[in-house]
Amino acid sequence: MCIKDNQPFSIVDDEGFREYSWGLNPMFKFPSRWTVARDCWSVFRDEKKKLKGTLKDQTVSLTTDTWTSVQNFNYMCLTAHWVDDDWVLRKKIINFCQVPNHKGETIGKFVYKCLQEWGIDRILTITVDNASSNDGAIRYLKKMLKGPHAILDCKYLHLRCNAHIINLVVKDGLEEQIDSINRIRKAVRFLRSSSQRFLNFQDSVEKENIKCKRKPCLDVETRWNSTFLMLETALIYEKAFDRLQDVDFSYRSYFRSEDEDDEGSTRKRKKSEKVIGAPNTSDWEKARYYSDYFTSMLRSIMICFFFLDRLFMEFLRIFSNVTKKISGSKYVTANLLFGELCTMHATIDSYPRSNQKP
Repeated sequence: MCIKDNQPFSIVDDEGFREYSWGLNPMFKFPSRWTVARDCWSVFRDEKKKLKGTLKDQTVSLTTDTWTSVQNFNYMCLTAHWVDDDWVLRKKIINFCQVPNHKGETIGKFVYKCLQEWGIDRILTITVDNASSNDGAIRYLKKMLKGPHAILDCKYLHLRCNAHIINLVVKDGLEEQIDSINRIRKAVRFLRSSSQRFLNFQDSVEKENIKCKRKPCLDVETRWNSTFLMLETALIYEKAFDRLQDVDFSYRSYFRSEDEDDEGSTRKRKKSEKVIGAPNTSDWEKARYYSDYFTSMLRSIMICFFFLDRLFMEFLRIFSNVTKKISGSKYVTANLLFGELCTMHATIDSYPRSNQKP
């Protein structure tokens, strides 16, 4: 239960769990949390030994990523991918550890140490994102992995994450419509700043007869999938936002000053926030434009990026579908990329000729 359901070892001390277990078997004797921990560690060692035997003499591809937690700790995850004797694609996380920094040589050393521990020496590719530090990590690993077991002399060891490249493309493209996005973001932020403001908005929703259970949500500005969600949801309430601008003075005055925040005090806004005015007709039309465009690709993208403007939404769905398809982990994706990029390019290239950009 602790392993399968991610329960803490201390569950054996919980009164509710004890009563439930005694109800099934009054004679059951509970082990201590320390006994449970030792048993789980024993299972881990046994499974690791089996996996080592499976990976012995196996050609493996790796994916790795590093990040910093909210506690300011650096972590690295390393995943092995291989095709077994039955031609089934397999993957296992072979390392999840804390690292001192994100420097390339540091990452390379930790990856190489893990490979030595697992006895893996036949590496086909290592997929990483486009962070400059990963170039240093690959250089270090190429130097360490060269030898009799090196595949093609590690010439094709470095494989860049295509999903990350698409993400960078989308984020760069969004800068072209940053004003419209900021206006919509500020409108949503206004609603979420107090319960009274949201109640006033709900009144406008009811008068416009909008039937939707989803509520307007704020995005995380560094994640375009959350921006897509924010825009997509806000687009549903376009008429309610327009009504709110007519009937709510506080909503209108919220957009009048660059330096006025939700509480009426002053502060220096970020450059991306310096946009005056509530969302206008042009903003909503752009949202719809992008919304429809990206819908055609939403079905195949793993990470959903939600944009309010029609213009934003249509384009984002294209990238969203491609990202989802090439981010699959239970099937081979390398053969899909070229076709998906061609489809994405053809769709984007043809769209302006069939739809006039607002």
